[in-house]
Amino acid sequence: MNIGLAAEKSGLPPKTIRYYEDIGLLTADRAGNGYRDYSLTDVHRLRFLKRSRSLGFSVEECRQLLSLYDDKTRESAEVKAVAEAKLDEIEKKLAELIGLRDMLKELVSSCHGDHRPDCPIIEGLSGGKAPR
Repeated sequence: MNIGLAAEKSGLPPKTIRYYEDIGLLTADRAGNGYRDYSLTDVHRLRFLKRSRSLGFSVEECRQLLSLYDDKTRESAEVKAVAEAKLDEIEKKLAELIGLRDMLKELVSSCHGDHRPDCPIIEGLSGGKAPR
């Protein structure tokens, strides 16, 4: 199938598919006319990549996951280790975001939001009293 149909079936734009080819995540056959020719297996790999990327896996992590996907002698513990590492990374980011939210919430609630020039948000962002 051509890149347009592969894009439609995988849910990825043709530009992304070409990029994945350029970086070696996918290798399409070439038809007699030189155009890319994608198989159903290629489309499945593209869907795998799309889902992996949507879960936050980096390109290099996707490369590792595809390698494990292709390795029929792999142990599921290897795959689980990659997923657990990503989960730990996401948990750390969530904790950081919650801390940022709480800090900003405190700054916003301490500001009167009136016509006076003094603003606890500005003071808090500057690390103390704002210079006048």
